Amino acid sequence: MRGFIVGTIVTAIAFYVLTRFLPQYVNYDGETLGLLVLAAIFGVVNGLIGPIVRTLALPLTFMTMGLVGFAINAGLLLLTAVIAQAAKFDLKIGDFPPTLLSIDTFVAAVVGAVVLSLVSTAVRLVIRD
Repeated sequence: MRGFIVGTIVTAIAFYVLTRFLPQYVNYDGETLGLLVLAAIFGVVNGLIGPIVRTLALPLTFMTMGLVGFAINAGLLLLTAVIAQAAKFDLKIGDFPPTLLSIDTFVAAVVGAVVLSLVSTAVRLVIRD
């Protein structure tokens, strides 16, 4: 339980950094509690759906030497945005909403997923579970 709470706080910090320094890719104008909810949604999506998708994409991941991982992480971030929109949290990734499948949305999701991962890793070096 402590790991999930620390992970959620770390992800919320990463979302804060991402939305403040790269608002053209990922935009959220809510309060801190909303960032914690977004981080919890992202954690649940990554914990439940992520392993299934990564396992199913394993042959493709081997063929592309891991580059499909960027697309998987971008898709999980877009799924987080879909769930956040349904829960009335205004998370925008690129052109989503209203457009889900455009090149700008996909690029924004990839950049957002990479930056989110890098910031989460950097924060986890400081904050231990």
